[in-house]
Amino acid sequence: MIELKTRTEIEAMRPAGAFVAEVLTALQDYAAVGVNLLELDEFAHERIRRRGATSCYIDYHPSFGAMPFGHVLCTSVNDGVLHGLPHDYTLRDGDLLSVDFAVSVDGWVADSAISFVVGTPREDDLRLIRATEEALAAAIDTATVGNRIGDISAAIGAVAREHGYRVNTQFGGHGVGREMHGDPHIANDGRPGRGLPLREGLVIAIEPWFMAGTDEIYTDDDGWTLRSKDGSRGAHSEHTIAITGDGPLVLTSRA
Repeated sequence: MIELKTRTEIEAMRPAGAFVAEVLTALQDYAAVGVNLLELDEFAHERIRRRGATSCYIDYHPSFGAMPFGHVLCTSVNDGVLHGLPHDYTLRDGDLLSVDFAVSVDGWVADSAISFVVGTPREDDLRLIRATEEALAAAIDTATVGNRIGDISAAIGAVAREHGYRVNTQFGGHGVGREMHGDPHIANDGRPGRGLPLREGLVIAIEPWFMAGTDEIYTDDDGWTLRSKDGSRGAHSEHTIAITGDGPLVLTSRA
């Protein structure tokens, strides 16, 4: 079911968005060569406890997960492209790390993701990350009253093709509110002018993710981490936005 938020409800979602943005910024500063993924997860968990927030991930157990997730971050490294389960892995120079973080503050959810290189970057990785960020910006620009879900999807797909990447449409954006995942689903490619009309009060997470060499994925033996089928690296960018009469409002902005 599609839920539209009032202006008052959108304002009530701002603290969750600001907290998610704050933690992701701190995580990017904290992540370094020699830091373990489990340390990153505890770093975020401690901030959740201090804020009195609630993780959306710990007890999360959708049909595609082997068991409840059990952590507060998704940490996807290199060819791990989505839903990376934190584990005993120490970050190395040149690792491409994607971090996805979603919490509830005062009953309202915000969801966001960033990708960055730990240590010495490779130009191919930076290009891949920039492509997801450009796709996210293009998609947000189309998230205006009177457009349609297909316009958002088409904007993402166009940027991917411009950079020479193929698009996997199995996982994408979604509605956000009292729960982390709701309607509508927002594929990362599509046809403009199709799908649900965008109305004032719709709050959604838009999340382009691309892989350098393929559009095919498989599930790691951990039952959660999605990896590129050819071993190529992936990147992921995501914001929670509200569609308003004044244009898209980025609730998880890190600017």
